[in-house]
Amino acid sequence: MRLTRSSIVVRVLAGVVILLWFVIAGIGGPLVGQLTSVQDNDQASFLPQSAESTRVAEQLDDFDADATLPLIVAVESDGDLDRQAIGELQTWAKQLPQEQVQDVPGTVGDYLTAPQIPVIPSEDGQAAIAVLSLDAQAVGETVDETAISELLVTDLRADLGPDVAGATAYVTGPAGFTADLGEAFAGIDGLLLLVALAVVLVILLIVYRSPVLPFVVLLTSIFGLAAAALVIYPMAKAEWIQLSGQSQGILFILVVGAATDYALLLVARYREELHSSDPLPALKVAWRQTLGPVVASGSTVIAGLLCLLLSDLGNISGLGPVGALGILGAMVAALTLLPAALALLGRAAFWPSIPRRGTRPRHRLWSAVAERVTARPRLTWIVTTAVLVVAAAAAVTFPTSGITQAQFFTTQVESVDGQGVLDRHFDGGDQQPVQVVVPDASVDEAKGVLTGNSDVAERVEQQESTSGSGSTLLSATLTVGSESEEAREVVRDLREELHAVDSEILVGGTTATAVDTDAASTRDYRVVVPAILLVVTVILIALLRSIAAAVLLVLVNVLTFAATLGVSAVLFTQVLDQPGADPSTPVLGFVFLVALAVDYSIFLMTRAREESLQVGTRQGIKRAVAVTGGVITSAGVVLAATFSALWVIPLLFLAQIAFIVAFGVLLDTIVTRSILVPAIAADLGNRIWWPWAGAMAPDEEPRVRTSAESVRPAGGQGAGKGE
Repeated sequence: MRLTRSSIVVRVLAGVVILLWFVIAGIGGPLVGQLTSVQDNDQASFLPQSAESTRVAEQLDDFDADATLPLIVAVESDGDLDRQAIGELQTWAKQLPQEQVQDVPGTVGDYLTAPQIPVIPSEDGQAAIAVLSLDAQAVGETVDETAISELLVTDLRADLGPDVAGATAYVTGPAGFTADLGEAFAGIDGLLLLVALAVVLVILLIVYRSPVLPFVVLLTSIFGLAAAALVIYPMAKAEWIQLSGQSQGILFILVVGAATDYALLLVARYREELHSSDPLPALKVAWRQTLGPVVASGSTVIAGLLCLLLSDLGNISGLGPVGALGILGAMVAALTLLPAALALLGRAAFWPSIPRRGTRPRHRLWSAVAERVTARPRLTWIVTTAVLVVAAAAAVTFPTSGITQAQFFTTQVESVDGQGVLDRHFDGGDQQPVQVVVPDASVDEAKGVLTGNSDVAERVEQQESTSGSGSTLLSATLTVGSESEEAREVVRDLREELHAVDSEILVGGTTATAVDTDAASTRDYRVVVPAILLVVTVILIALLRSIAAAVLLVLVNVLTFAATLGVSAVLFTQVLDQPGADPSTPVLGFVFLVALAVDYSIFLMTRAREESLQVGTRQGIKRAVAVTGGVITSAGVVLAATFSALWVIPLLFLAQIAFIVAFGVLLDTIVTRSILVPAIAADLGNRIWWPWAGAMAPDEEPRVRTSAESVRPAGGQGAGKGE
């Protein structure tokens, strides 16, 4: 093909765009690997400042109380710990403060609240514990609390831990758990991203049957992630947004999945246009026709994610801007970098299966699907809806009571094993007491409430304020495990009784933090979900220029989510016998499924509207299903596969999110978009575009088709452009 001046200019501009993206990747790429360094995974920091447990934690400095994460070394023997074993443990505890700490100046003792570490044997004589309490002020002068506690955990597990004959030592407690959590999230930078990219590459090789195009699409995803990191890293470092391990993991999946989906849509339309046009004109048409759906899709997801800013939980609200920036990076890369690469490659991008001008694209499978679905549309959508409603009925059984630290991981970790030692040999609540801040005038009555509760130990420790705040700190030990549902009920009861004594009394501690987290999650469901539905509906109305179509798409996607949650509830509780789920899991599942899965209906219905303007809705929906079926199914498989990559991170929360989104996306792709939406659209005809239905071409009346017509491909009667 002879190069014209305009084609040369286009290719030069494409080269400049690609060069700019390499600059962005060169700067942002290294920041992707540094995101872990600006994470905050402390559950207490996720709560709002107004939470009662947060207000207690902020006042602990007034009582010289320990506000840092306690680190517990637990030793357990198969039999009794004899005098020699206890002596060895005490000798270790006495010497530990003098040991050097890895990578920071000073010794262990420089960071403890006391030079001596008490050794506490269990009543059954089979275990003993040593509790290390970090000095918040000393830690703050060197490195942050999480960093020093993780260094101590690492050193204790490596070579500083006790060596007691006939016994096994475990490093556990909140600090041990936080260290194991950080190690689990450490896999995000390498393993998760590699698995996600590998899965996408395999799928793209199958879809395109080309050694060139899959790598171009994959490069688009990687560069989009680099662009997002270029903005997210400095914002997280400046603490403008809160980045947690789960947010970072979901960011990677969102960018790779979304960028690939947008690329699939653009490439599919480009391939279609190549059958009737030269590469650059074909690319121009494809880009123009894809721009609207991609921008609408990306805007829907961004708007849905930004609704998470309404959340009371920092890790959830932080995911909003983090995910939104990721989607923005994916969208910009798909609409600039990918077209530039296609402009330079031309038809060669599809080698060896190069689409030739004058040939017709084949959509036999999806033409047949479209014919069958629309042959009896009303019966089809009624039966499909009934099946989804049955699945959705089980959604009310989804377990949202929360999980304990011991249930948080999907693999065996030392902090959980150590917690098992505490549960077997010690009072479950004695290491994580309830902390109550009481005005001095109400101390006696408050102590009476605490000691009068049968689930609170008789001894209540009392500390006076050192700042003259007029308050006293009461520490009470629970007789039930501090992470159990029984302990949460105790805290709720204590708050009710203590607030009746004095409304200024505050109840905090680890169990209270869990109670406040549950309350915040419940509130989020009531606030975030309606906000997302409203925003998505408004965007769809603007895109499709139809109130009826927008409301329909939102309703069927909500039904798909409910059916997914029902299937997940049965799988998690009945099949896998999982202990429960984080209270925020349904909220995040809703965000991803409604905001992401509606993309596929957007891709379908924007094409349906384009065709309906020419041939009416009933023919238009058949054409749309035929020409978009393959690409949308491929996009759904890609997104489901990328979310499935979250399973490589050994955390129950992410594994459950992975299944909910992966299953929900496949359900939406295979059932909602392929069967339910086309059937309803065919049944309603042009009425689906109300109140602007008059802009459509006259619609054909529905009729029962013969068997011969039912299997005829859609390409025979105005199958759309390029067919």
